Amino acid sequence: MQRLQQLISEFSRTDQVDPSQQLLAKHQKMALNPFRFLRGSSGLFYADIQSGLLKLPPALTTQVPLTTVMGDCHISNFGFFTEDGSYGERVIFAPNDFDDACIGPAVWDLSRFIVSLLLAADYCHGLTTGKYISEDAPDLTGLTAASAADAHAAARRFLQSYADCCAAVAKDPEFRFSTQDDFPKQHVLKPFLKKAIKRSAAGPDFLSKSTLAKSVDFSARPLQFKADSGKFSRIEASRYAELEQAFAPYVHDSILDIVTRHGAGTGSLNMQRYYLLVGPAEIGSDADVALCQVVEVKQQRRSAPLFFFPDLHPVNRLNDAHLTVDCQRLMQRRPDSILDEVQFEGAHYLVRSLHHANVDVDPEDICLHMQDPAKSLRQYAEACGHALALAHNRADRRSARFAVQMQQTLEVEADALLQACADYASQQQQDSQLLATLLTQTSERIEGQQ
Repeated sequence: MQRLQQLISEFSRTDQVDPSQQLLAKHQKMALNPFRFLRGSSGLFYADIQSGLLKLPPALTTQVPLTTVMGDCHISNFGFFTEDGSYGERVIFAPNDFDDACIGPAVWDLSRFIVSLLLAADYCHGLTTGKYISEDAPDLTGLTAASAADAHAAARRFLQSYADCCAAVAKDPEFRFSTQDDFPKQHVLKPFLKKAIKRSAAGPDFLSKSTLAKSVDFSARPLQFKADSGKFSRIEASRYAELEQAFAPYVHDSILDIVTRHGAGTGSLNMQRYYLLVGPAEIGSDADVALCQVVEVKQQRRSAPLFFFPDLHPVNRLNDAHLTVDCQRLMQRRPDSILDEVQFEGAHYLVRSLHHANVDVDPEDICLHMQDPAKSLRQYAEACGHALALAHNRADRRSARFAVQMQQTLEVEADALLQACADYASQQQQDSQLLATLLTQTSERIEGQQ
């Protein structure tokens, strides 16, 4: 009962909705399975670190220098995109979500990723047995799910890959500016890389499958966002003029259209966001279309760890959007060409380009396979471990102290970290069921009152 009250209190704080009294789409998504629960409950994650329910090895928080961390590091927050934003040409694999970024212990990201890995495998196995359902689930015919043992082995490979990258940076600090832009033919990520390259501005699928193509009506003149009531809402003229006036200084070209965006994300599902269509004022050819891009302006909430660790580092006192921008710029080798923050109507908003070539990787893509899901999961974990280590090591560009200390500490503490994450994954499974039961009771009560 005490844990249930903690869940109610935490979700009421972060989402401004008490799940024992009202239904929220975000909470309903979180109740579908423990992996979704983890994605939507980053605040709870850090509450549990602070309380010691998630018992991270002390050496990894005290003996390793702080760095820039993602804050919401899980397996679905890595993917393919072009460096420099929409106008870039090089497609890379790297972390792609910095909404909860801040200065903190790297073990926060390591532990959250490992827990997500274990829960993703549990989720996909549950799809094959009927334990879990999903509106996004693929055709499961012929597919085998990674086992719990496979997930634990992949988690160990994740840590080893991370440590190996730190060793490479310790040997040659310039290695931190390398990136992952190719994979072997049989690698689980090779098809995703090819898909992203095709969607880039110079690729054959740009006009049909890019982020721009999925969002914009190319037949309209001037160009405008597609009519899609599930995603976009049109904005009345006077409000449109206010938004255009506020956001125009932060983009590189004319604003061709503005809409309100709905239903994106899990942790940020209830945050205000706008999409701007930005490009040349006159569109005369496909070459002109390639100069257009979608820019997201999203209300930024406080980084999840900082409610529980507010005094960890002076940089974390920056406003919410400014902190995200600074951390992203440090963690990426070549940050987005449009990446800024704006204060608007008393709130802080993050301004960033949405990549044409953006390709995400879902749990079903790596934990379900026709032949060898264990291999797919291991390959993905290795790639993420390497990518995360590069991002962490870019925070301090004056030395390799982080790389040296992290490598040495992980050699001693890896087993303890893996066990702590396994224990917490079990806790998240219990928490997800608690939330599902609570929402059923809330729904029944609301129906009875109508």
